[in-house]
Amino acid sequence: MAQIKILPEILSNKIAAGEVVERPASVVKELLENSIDALSTRIVIEIDQGGKSLIRISDNGIGMKSDDALLAIERYATSKIHDDKDLFSINTLGFRGEALPSIASVSKFTLITKDEHSDTGTKIFIKGGVIRSVEETGAATGTVMEIAGLFFNTPARRKFMKTVTTEMGHIGDVVAQTALGWPNIQFRLTHNGKVVKNWSKTGNQFDRAVDIIGSDLKNDLNSISFKDNYFSFNGFISSPQVFRSTSRKIFIFVNGRFIKDRGISHAIFEGYKGRLVKGRFPIAVLYIDIDYDQVDVNVHPAKDEVRFSDQKRVYNKIKDVVSESLESIEKKKWSDRKIDVEVTPPKTSNREIKDEIKIIRNNEYIEKSEIDTESSFMKVQEDEDLWSHNTEAKETKLKDIEPKEPDYEEQVFIQAESSVDVEEEDHIVERLEVSETLFVETFFSELRVCGQLSNTYILCESKNDLILIDQHAAHERIVFEEIKEIVSHNKNEIQILLMPETVDLTFKEATELEAIIPELTKTGFEIEPFGGNTFIIKAVPSILSDCDVAKIISEIAEKAVTKDYSKRPDELLDESLILMACHGAIRKRKKLDIKEMENILARLDHCKN
Repeated sequence: MAQIKILPEILSNKIAAGEVVERPASVVKELLENSIDALSTRIVIEIDQGGKSLIRISDNGIGMKSDDALLAIERYATSKIHDDKDLFSINTLGFRGEALPSIASVSKFTLITKDEHSDTGTKIFIKGGVIRSVEETGAATGTVMEIAGLFFNTPARRKFMKTVTTEMGHIGDVVAQTALGWPNIQFRLTHNGKVVKNWSKTGNQFDRAVDIIGSDLKNDLNSISFKDNYFSFNGFISSPQVFRSTSRKIFIFVNGRFIKDRGISHAIFEGYKGRLVKGRFPIAVLYIDIDYDQVDVNVHPAKDEVRFSDQKRVYNKIKDVVSESLESIEKKKWSDRKIDVEVTPPKTSNREIKDEIKIIRNNEYIEKSEIDTESSFMKVQEDEDLWSHNTEAKETKLKDIEPKEPDYEEQVFIQAESSVDVEEEDHIVERLEVSETLFVETFFSELRVCGQLSNTYILCESKNDLILIDQHAAHERIVFEEIKEIVSHNKNEIQILLMPETVDLTFKEATELEAIIPELTKTGFEIEPFGGNTFIIKAVPSILSDCDVAKIISEIAEKAVTKDYSKRPDELLDESLILMACHGAIRKRKKLDIKEMENILARLDHCKN
């Protein structure tokens, strides 16, 4: 008897469902793509219990005749492609003909459809992949697809489904991503009978992007565009001053298809090279249009990966355009702004300085004749106390900051090293010199402040070295430790906002934020749901009273989505404090006076880290 057998069609459909239908959000994605391919201008998505009990997608597309409806639920039946040439030039979102039969094999599936030429509609009911009834029914032009009891006949798959809020969060993300790619279509999402979001039809990509990403970014998104004979793209990128802690706000579309492409994401990051620190991500929406035969979308069953015929060309051009756009924005800002250069030269005349200094800006030299040292462009401090060339005075100041005598810990270190062989003596001396510096408790406050470089770095002088301290990083460390100390002792001071602020989030972010509000309350925030995915901020920690608190809460919500903090509230607290410290710290490009810089150095000495 033969050991190899052909699988029954129902079983093969269930296997295919494992690739196509991962969770309720996967079902929503496949059905939305079918509705878009049917030229719909209005799509309604109704969800019950996170998609576990019901998913209903209704559209006003072209619909189907009765015969076509029966064929649509057969495996590999599709109107999108006809031969192998079509497979390499796909111009629709769906094309395999696997989605409907796969979904029907693991659910109680109902299809109601009617085209504009038919007098009545067709209703088909399928349970577990078996057709139970086919009948005529009254219906409007378009299609309604209803999925009830998803995975009812595959309990192992159903067991791995997450909570209602988690599954609904994934569905919300899928609908938002699709709506972002198709602004000319109205999308209406409801959950348990309540409207979650209604995106009105618009012909403006920017309006749809602002509606989905957040209205607070309206003034921070910059347009980019490019076109040649191979491909074209347009979209929006955020300025380097606006960033997120995750890459969740990067949306890439190829011919209307939302994709996850590491290469394109990397190209965008490269465009920001030198403008964002590690761990910060830009906000970007990119619409790529390319000839259908120059891109392969048949790479992954989920259809969220593509391959270009000339990937290098696409990636390099995106990187270059992003970089050039940001450089253009920066040049525009510099043209409206004077640069203050604070230097610490020996006492000399302005004329001599003018002859010796060249300033480099935007990688171009500014000739000496262009520098007006008498104007505010260059401010030269000639304080006799700072620039004195009196050797005795300088030696006196240097003595003041020489390392102190080793304390108890240093003495223990020296005794331990005294037993080492003589051959390692030179090595020991070097380590002892390092230890002297490490154990000085008041190192920072004893440094002599020389000035400020580019309004970003504090220039300090020690006995033998010139030291540059990043003012934002230093102050961020100070603020973080101070906030953490306050929170640990429950002494946090709260600032009630005169005008409460609101923040709009995605469904998934809103769900996560609502769950972690008790932890945020410990830090001094007072946050309440305000309907839908909007939250109202009534109070903040006093140290953040001058900060953009809506942005802070948005970033905390994004972090909560990417990491499961439900079992690690202490990590959430630390992440929140880090974000709070970053936003509460002195920014780069902020001009400080000598006393302010000395204050930062003195407070650094009190930091544990």
